[in-house]
Amino acid sequence: RAAVVDWDVHHGNGTETVFYSDPSVLTISLHQDNLYPTGRGSLADNGKGEGEGYNINIPLPAGSGTGAYEASFDRVVAPALRAYKPDLVIVASGFDASGFDPLGRMMLNSECFRRLAARMVALAAEVSNGRLMMTHEGGYSEGYVPFCGHAVIETLANHRTEVVDPLSDHIDEWAGQNLQPHQAQVIEAAEGLIAGLRQRLASAA
Repeated sequence: RAAVVDWDVHHGNGTETVFYSDPSVLTISLHQDNLYPTGRGSLADNGKGEGEGYNINIPLPAGSGTGAYEASFDRVVAPALRAYKPDLVIVASGFDASGFDPLGRMMLNSECFRRLAARMVALAAEVSNGRLMMTHEGGYSEGYVPFCGHAVIETLANHRTEVVDPLSDHIDEWAGQNLQPHQAQVIEAAEGLIAGLRQRLASAA
């Protein structure tokens, strides 16, 4: 079985639709709430039938920064993957949650994408014998996407080059990068879905 983690700024509606009733694929989407497509990607969209509990949405408010994304990984993504124990982890790695993306309203920099990628490498080593595939998805800032993608590739290759992101520190200084209370409420609600996933897994064992 496989797990798909989608951190593109838009809801992973296609993946959700295909696997919504399929317990053999765990789908997790971190996205800007009600961006596109509107009306999709809510916490209540948790799968149906045999797939109930195997679809997890984390609809973060616009303006979420590194604190919200890293908390989402540590409190929702990691526990879900550890419970599910997939044979393969796939990451839909969009970079349109960057602070300079013209379509999204999030505040990530390349160093945050580097840290998220490092978390995925470590989780894959723990739960799927290192089997990890990352695919490039969205990202519409022609000037900034390359730095984000480069940081992820460096992480996968376990090699740092001399390329320096000249905007990373600037984004880090933006107000609201730390986890905010209204963002924490969403993450806490998504965290509550892990219990349902564990129950479904136990009943299927």
